[in-house]
Amino acid sequence: MKTLKNIFTASFFLIATQVFADTTSVYFNGDILTMEGDKPQYVEAVVVKGKKIAYAGNMKDALSGAGANAVMNDLKGQTLLPGFIDAWGHFTLIAQNTLSVNLGYFSSKPPHTTKELISRLKNEARPFNGWIIGSEYADAFLSDGPLTIAQLDAAFPDQPVYVNNISTLTGIVNTAGLKKLGFSKATKVTQGMLPVDPKTGKLTGELIGDPNLEATAKVFGKYSHDLTMETYRKAEKIYASNGYTTAQSYETTIQDIANMRQAVDRNVISLDLIALPTNDVVDQLLVTNKDYPFGIYTKGDGGFKVAGILVSTDGAPQLRLAYFTKPYAVTTGFPKDWRGMAVATQGLVDKYAKLAYEKNIQYFGYSNGDAGIDMTLSGIAKAVQATGVTEDRRTVISHSFFVRDDQLDQYKANKILPQFMPNHIWMYGDVYKQILGDERASNMVPLNLTKAKGMQFGLHNDTPSSGPSALFTIWTAVNRKTYGGSTLGSDQRIDPYTALRGFTSVTAYQYKEEALKGSITAGKLADMVQLDRNPLKVDPMEIKDIQVVKTIKNGKDIFVLQ
Repeated sequence: MKTLKNIFTASFFLIATQVFADTTSVYFNGDILTMEGDKPQYVEAVVVKGKKIAYAGNMKDALSGAGANAVMNDLKGQTLLPGFIDAWGHFTLIAQNTLSVNLGYFSSKPPHTTKELISRLKNEARPFNGWIIGSEYADAFLSDGPLTIAQLDAAFPDQPVYVNNISTLTGIVNTAGLKKLGFSKATKVTQGMLPVDPKTGKLTGELIGDPNLEATAKVFGKYSHDLTMETYRKAEKIYASNGYTTAQSYETTIQDIANMRQAVDRNVISLDLIALPTNDVVDQLLVTNKDYPFGIYTKGDGGFKVAGILVSTDGAPQLRLAYFTKPYAVTTGFPKDWRGMAVATQGLVDKYAKLAYEKNIQYFGYSNGDAGIDMTLSGIAKAVQATGVTEDRRTVISHSFFVRDDQLDQYKANKILPQFMPNHIWMYGDVYKQILGDERASNMVPLNLTKAKGMQFGLHNDTPSSGPSALFTIWTAVNRKTYGGSTLGSDQRIDPYTALRGFTSVTAYQYKEEALKGSITAGKLADMVQLDRNPLKVDPMEIKDIQVVKTIKNGKDIFVLQ
């Protein structure tokens, strides 16, 4: 039998829910950049009702439609635009890395020397799973050279220490760490290596390729579901503080997919989460459900979804693992005429491209060097021919670092969206000039050429392989500055508005969400970000210094700058 108290509580909950759903807010008195169209458009005011944008236009009509009880949000001259959409990243790795010390160039206290780095490990790290862990390390940003096993041993003679590189493909451990991992000169490595110091004949502590991936898994180990959800909450704060309302995680496992779905469906986090599994994981999903709902959100217009299928062809160019048609300019430590290597066979690429087109699963290629891109283009062309599919399936080739002019024509012909990562220009541009030569380095990430061909393209950070700031990436796309201060490929610079589209309207289109996200338009979700300055009106060199003031997801503030 229901008590009066229970009836009252239930009634109050229903009333409160209805009131919240009908909450109306007005944003005004600032630069409201809608991101509609190819050129900048502004409106005076935006009206949000519940989780959606009800109106975007002049102030008079906004006030008339909002009603007397609307919450007024005075932008005070600041800028409002659509929330940033993560097109290519590692949400689950960012979450995991919250268990470590962030040593990256984008951390609150980026180390500039090995002494500063070790000091941060000593003062900030709390042992986890028996390890001291550092993440986002990059030796290029240290003035005194790379971290060595001798330095780690001196600072931590008995405590196992693991420092993961920002690329996530390499790392370094101390002697205690090597012992705990069970690595020795006798350890067999399929892909990658455990380098040996020619002077001492001992392992250098460096882990390259598979040994580093194995180390990452062992160092962090398996931890509780509750701790996993806590790391997700911390990751959400990182994304939200950088203006993101949608986050992605590629190379997701079956367990990652389950965790991400649960985190969203149980309202642990507010971001929309998108998983992008590799071909082998997709096989597992299709075994359990031959009609697996790829591309469909759990909450209809948001929540969690598995976007499609990811197939990689080659590795990191800064490590000389990207696959090229012509040899690297510097092949020291590699075979003569080294061109990099493919990590998949052409047969595998062909198989999954055809599967994607047959079953209408969105295809995401991951290709870096031009030979790797050739492999993906070949697989897609064969799939189109075999299936007869000519519609725009929103097929993506991510990174596309060293795409050639003729390859871009193939992208356009087969309706392929390039998804570029400009931050490599800043991080490794000086390295690429050395290992690839000036011409190839200058033509990497050819943004202006792609635009001149009338093509859309997206931008991404591949966090944690670079920092999480969309504004920093936009700055790189606009200025093309290297870490050393030079300009790399000045003719490939683009304007700030086009760069902003790469994180908003174009990426919404990539995910087939242009009816819901990507612009400030009536009927779309109220996913927005407030900036302290307008990226279109500041000196281009200042774009990276613009602050995110507020992030709004489904009409609710999920981050406010303190």
